[in-house]
Amino acid sequence: MAINQTMTAELFFQQVPYILPEITLAAGALIIMLIGAFMGDKGARLVTWLCVATIVAAGSMAVLHMPPEQVVVFSGSYAADGFSAYAKLIIALTASSALLLSIDFLAEKKLDKPEFPVLALLATLGMFIMVSAHDLIALYVGVEMQSLALYVLAAYARDDARSSEAGLKYFVLGALSSGLLLYGCSLVYGFTGSVNFDVIAAQVAGERSIGVVFGLVFILCGLAFKMSAAPFHMWTPDVYEGSPTVSTAFFASAPKVAASVLFARVCFEAFGPLQKDWLGIVVIMAVLSMAIGALFALQQTNIKRLLAYSSIANMGYALVAIACGPEFGPKALLVFVSIYAITSVGLFGVVLSLRNTEGERVETISALSGLSRSNPLLASALTMLLFSVMGIPPLAGFFGKWEVILATSASGLLPLAIVLILASVVSAFYYLRIIKTVWFDEPRIAMVPVGASTTLTLTGATFVLAALTLVIGLVGSAASIAGAGFH
Repeated sequence: MAINQTMTAELFFQQVPYILPEITLAAGALIIMLIGAFMGDKGARLVTWLCVATIVAAGSMAVLHMPPEQVVVFSGSYAADGFSAYAKLIIALTASSALLLSIDFLAEKKLDKPEFPVLALLATLGMFIMVSAHDLIALYVGVEMQSLALYVLAAYARDDARSSEAGLKYFVLGALSSGLLLYGCSLVYGFTGSVNFDVIAAQVAGERSIGVVFGLVFILCGLAFKMSAAPFHMWTPDVYEGSPTVSTAFFASAPKVAASVLFARVCFEAFGPLQKDWLGIVVIMAVLSMAIGALFALQQTNIKRLLAYSSIANMGYALVAIACGPEFGPKALLVFVSIYAITSVGLFGVVLSLRNTEGERVETISALSGLSRSNPLLASALTMLLFSVMGIPPLAGFFGKWEVILATSASGLLPLAIVLILASVVSAFYYLRIIKTVWFDEPRIAMVPVGASTTLTLTGATFVLAALTLVIGLVGSAASIAGAGFH
C-alpha cells in the first residue's frame, strides 16, 4: 500500500510511526554523543549501555509497529513491512550483542571511549535505513551511513598499524564499491526516469532497456561488496584480521543481515521483472562465494581470517536463497541470516575470550589446544557454535541451511542445493579441525578467566541458538509471515 500524497503536516505525523525505530536511533545517537562529550572517557561504559538500550528499543519498535501488509511512506521512499521488521529485530539483537562484547575488550586495551558505541549506533541506523529503503536515494544513504561508520571502527585502534591498514583498505575498496553502486543508480534513473522501486519495476516490465541491465549489474556489484560475496570479497580477510576483534564481531553479524536483505529487496522489488537477467549474476556470485569461502578457509591458521572466509561462504548460501526468487526466497533468507548472525556473535565472543596469562590476545587455531581442560564451559560453547554453523542437526544452523535447500527444491534450482551441500561438507573439515584441537590436543597456552560481559554475551548467544533449535517452528513461522508481507 503506497502513500504518495503531497506531504502535509497531518500526513507527515500519520507516517511518523513507521519510522519510529530510525528516529529513536538518530535522536539517541545525538543525545548519547552529548553525554559522552560531557563525561569524557570515564563515561564510556555508561555510553555503551545507553547505546545497547537504544538499539534494543528501536528493534522492539520495529516489531511493535509492523503493519499487516507493506506500507510505503514518504513519497514512496521508505517501506514498512514484515520483511524489514524481522530484519531490524535481528540487526538490533546482534548489534547490541557485539556492543556488549566490546566493554571488557576496549577497557583492557585502553580504548574505551564514547566514540566506539556511538559509531556502532550510527552504523545500526544506516542498516535500518537499508532494509526499509524503497528508492535508490534511501538505498544509497543507508549504505553510506553504515559504511562510513564501519570504516572508522576498522581503524579504531589508532596506535595499531594493522588496524590502521585494515581501515585504509576497507575505505579505499569501499569507496570503489560505492562508486559502482552510485553509477548503477544513475544509469537506472537515467533510463527509467525514477528512483522509486515500484516505478522502476513498472518501467522495466514494459520495456527491457540494456542501459537498465547495465545499471542493475553495477548496483548488484556494489551490494555484493557490502555482503562480502565473491568476487568482491578481497577486502574481507585482511580487514577482519587487522581490525580490533570487537569491530570484526560487529562487521560479521548485523551488516551481513542488512546487506543481504537490501540485496533481496532490490532484486525482488525494483528488478523483479528482470529476474532472468539478475538470476545468472546471483547464481555465479553464490557459487563463487561458496567455493572460495570453503576452499580458502582450509588453509588458514588465524581464527579471524578463517571466520572471514567462513562468512564469504555463508553469504554464498544467502545468495542461493535470493536466487530462489520472491516466492520462496524471503523466508529462507531470513531464517538463514538470522541464525548465522547470532552464531557469528557467539564465535567472536570465543575469540575475544582467548587471552594468555601474559594478557596477550591469541588468535591462532593452535592456541586453542587443550581448551577443554583449561575452560570446559568455553570449549563446550565453542563446539556447539561450530556444530551449528556446520549445519549439524538438530542445532539451529542445520535448519537455516535446510530452509535454503527447501527453497531451491521448490524453485527448481536443485544444482545450487548440491553445490551448497558440497561446500558445507568441505567447510566441515576446518570446523572439525578446530574442535579436534580444542578437545584432543595438549594445552600450549594457559588462559586467564573470561570477562563478565563476554561470558554473558557468549552464553546468551549459545542459549539463543539452543532455544532456536527447540522453537525452530516458531522462527520459521515468523519468517514466513515476514516474507509474505514482503511482496
